[in-house]
Amino acid sequence: MSTSTSNAVRRIVVVPRPLRIAVIAPPYFSVPPDGYGGVEAVVAGIVDTLVSRGHHVTLVAAGRNGTRAQAFVQTWPDPPAHLLGGSTGEVINAARVLAGLRLDGVDLVHDHTLAGPLLAASRRVPTVVTVHGPVDELADVYRPLGRAVQLVAISRSQMEQAPELNWVGAVPNGIDVDSFPFRSRKDDYVLFLGRHHPHKAPHLAIDAAKAAGLRILLAGKCEERHEQEYYEREIRPRLGDDVVDVGVADAAQKRRLLAGARCLVFPVCWDEPFGLVMTEAMACGTPVVAFARGAVPEVVAHGRTGFVVDRPHELAPAILRTGELDAAECRAWVGEHFSLDVMGRGYERVYRTVLGAGVTASVPGRPLAGGSA
Repeated sequence: MSTSTSNAVRRIVVVPRPLRIAVIAPPYFSVPPDGYGGVEAVVAGIVDTLVSRGHHVTLVAAGRNGTRAQAFVQTWPDPPAHLLGGSTGEVINAARVLAGLRLDGVDLVHDHTLAGPLLAASRRVPTVVTVHGPVDELADVYRPLGRAVQLVAISRSQMEQAPELNWVGAVPNGIDVDSFPFRSRKDDYVLFLGRHHPHKAPHLAIDAAKAAGLRILLAGKCEERHEQEYYEREIRPRLGDDVVDVGVADAAQKRRLLAGARCLVFPVCWDEPFGLVMTEAMACGTPVVAFARGAVPEVVAHGRTGFVVDRPHELAPAILRTGELDAAECRAWVGEHFSLDVMGRGYERVYRTVLGAGVTASVPGRPLAGGSA
């Protein structure tokens, strides 16, 4: 006669300790921004999400602190937006960060600025840098820094343009989906929202809307000299009853415009690193019509949340087809791939990897650290 004895197995779950992170924002707009400021909006989302996940965050930024960060280091009393486009603001900001940020008790620095990573080699803690801009221009900054900076891409496309850099992951930008109003019934206009710049090509959006027989609203930033020159050359001659410039939209107006639009037209003529406005539009249930440049095919699900095309003459037919798409699917797509929670979990994994034993470069083409797009 055999006797079997079952013994309870005690499982010990080790919960990683909360981290203490210093997050450095660009100096030109408050965090979060009142209107234009895509990077600042992302930084605000990262800070708030990290705090909600139990971490201690010190925000280093200009202007007011509009986040949940437990500590704040102010670099400028008022954001120096007038310095945007030059190098002076970045250099002065880096100097003020060096003077004001104390690293006692900080596990890691997460830098979102251009000049700030030059300070990384002098720190006793790791510096993670999110590459928000075009990597073909920034590679010459990051390449000499080697492993002093741990680089995070915001799309696979960005990583693939410079695979030799010290990438430690890719995390897609996230947004607060619930803060964007959802509308399934749309008004009869299309929207361009972004910078008046040849890279963003609002003139192509205008031409496509006219070809589709639809009114277009333009909500564009136009402050820097090259933006103003482009506007006078390409945009002003196209204005009329069916082409209306509404100026720079603040956070509330941006949401109203995105929610009511038949579609967002995003005819970028450069390798877009991410394109945050596309996720904001889709969160409102508004599909996107865009060129297949840079990260666009990763952000927009072609035939489901918009149409990704290759040539200008394909924009107008795609605009007319957006009525076939399901607004609810657009919002669900963003919630699944580009939410604050997805972004927060992605950065947590990056931080733990950097702080753990052995940092290895990620291989372009693998799924994003925050979830595949």
